[in-house]
Amino acid sequence: MSETPPNTLQYRCDGPEDAPVLILGPSLGTTWHMFDRQVPELAEQWRVFRFDLPGHGGAPAYPAGSVGELTARLLATLDSLGVQRFGYAGCALGGAVGVELALRHPERLASLALIAASPRFGTADEFRQRGVIVRTNGLDPIARTAPDRWFTGGFAAAQPAITDWAVQMVRTTDPGCYIAACEALATFDVRAELGRVGVPTLVLVGSDDQVTGPAEARTLVAGIPDARLAVVPGASHLVPVEQPAAVTDLLVRHFSTAWQHPHDTGQTALPAVPTKPAPVAPVPVSPVAEIAPAVLPAQPSSGRPDPYDAGIKVRREVLGDAHVDRALSEADEFSGDFQEFVTRYAWGEVWDRPGLDRRTRSCITLTALVAGGHLDELAFHVRAALRNGLTPAEIREVLLQAAVYCGVPAANSAFKVAQQVVREETTPAE
Repeated sequence: MSETPPNTLQYRCDGPEDAPVLILGPSLGTTWHMFDRQVPELAEQWRVFRFDLPGHGGAPAYPAGSVGELTARLLATLDSLGVQRFGYAGCALGGAVGVELALRHPERLASLALIAASPRFGTADEFRQRGVIVRTNGLDPIARTAPDRWFTGGFAAAQPAITDWAVQMVRTTDPGCYIAACEALATFDVRAELGRVGVPTLVLVGSDDQVTGPAEARTLVAGIPDARLAVVPGASHLVPVEQPAAVTDLLVRHFSTAWQHPHDTGQTALPAVPTKPAPVAPVPVSPVAEIAPAVLPAQPSSGRPDPYDAGIKVRREVLGDAHVDRALSEADEFSGDFQEFVTRYAWGEVWDRPGLDRRTRSCITLTALVAGGHLDELAFHVRAALRNGLTPAEIREVLLQAAVYCGVPAANSAFKVAQQVVREETTPAE
């Protein structure tokens, strides 16, 4: 089989070729094998279509940095097969794709199941911090802790083969694609849009899920007009793996009773096409103050958009929600105008310009802060540089270059600050 094009996804299918199509979407760090135990029964009624995220499960490593881009690739794959309407069940990141389908492409979706999902996955800082760790240390620290996030303690202890499978599955994922998927989750937030989800929706969650647990599930149910909640006892985040029979039963009942019948809207069956054979897997079947520019543009005129909105977005993406929230919350009548000024001009006017990428802007900013001796701001921007994709080795080279042109004493102080920040930001949590 030829390599999967960059605008489509690696997939496989099971079940009758003339049956309605049911799509199963995996979570970050997993492969289509996380649904192995659901497929035999689901494939009795549906043509089951499973896909791998980019760089997962041996899929070509074409990173996708947003949920919208992942969704577009899924639809491009389905379009190439002539599939117009389908049911969809997705876990975590796969669930985010399901919500995106319901909001942006409702004409394609017949019924929806969201497993271990959320309208917003933690905070943007958390996922960007995870990207920093992977960029610095590789995927091994994330892989080793995956069973603790995904399974209850009792299950992990009793099922060492599945625990090893989980570790290896993450460890063999392409790091660049994993980081891009973290960015996709960091920017995903549909809390204000849930009321527009117009298909029958099952929200399914493990009772012991510490990642996206019952609280997040109830938020989905409260916001989606036609949604019902199912809490599976004795299961954590990868509930389809930990409690396969319960999940299979819930999916069969939901899609059997809540399906808005696809035959009324055109062709739904997946044509007979060659699919990539499933690779062998051991799973049983079944994440202040900033320095303002010295010379600033005039106040925006009424003839162009106010850059504040773009500025606050870029400021949060580069410095992190926690930092920006703290800076804004500490602003009062005396300093509030300054915070607005910085957001509008430094971030909305300069950082958001297309002429340089953010990595380059971080290099320039670090050098300027070393030259000015602004060590507090340097700490913030070392963190920002890591978030913008610089490695610790690249930050070290920037500071070495600054030592030549800004002076050894200035660089000496900068190295002390940067070293501490790098240690804090790149040491995986125990």
